[in-house]
Amino acid sequence: MSDGDRPLPPGPSSEMVEDAAGAQAEPGRSYYRSHVFCCVNERPEGHPSGSCCRRGSLRLRNYMKARAKELGLEGVRVNASGCLDRCEHGPTMVIYPDGVWYHYESLADVDEILERHVAGGKLVDRLLLHPDD
Repeated sequence: MSDGDRPLPPGPSSEMVEDAAGAQAEPGRSYYRSHVFCCVNERPEGHPSGSCCRRGSLRLRNYMKARAKELGLEGVRVNASGCLDRCEHGPTMVIYPDGVWYHYESLADVDEILERHVAGGKLVDRLLLHPDD
């Protein structure tokens, strides 16, 4: 399967409900259809784990938030997060309720994640962070 063709893994099945934005959500699973947490943690210069913020995560997160709104993605929340404990791969983000982690470096990466994953329900394989990374 090529990058972007692989669907997200299915979540637990239960009756769907409407969230505040009118999107469908599973009870107890998530208030938002997609909740994106972008690490903007800043560590001191030279820290061995690195720093997402020093690698441009705040600018990328701000772009992602504005772009999601521009695209009219309903039921989507993009938040700045403190340390996600994966800064050595930074900038990093995690998208819930899917529990999918990404490394991203550019505005084009953000656009691809929004368009393929958040809007289209497909994984962006080339940007995935795996549990053993």
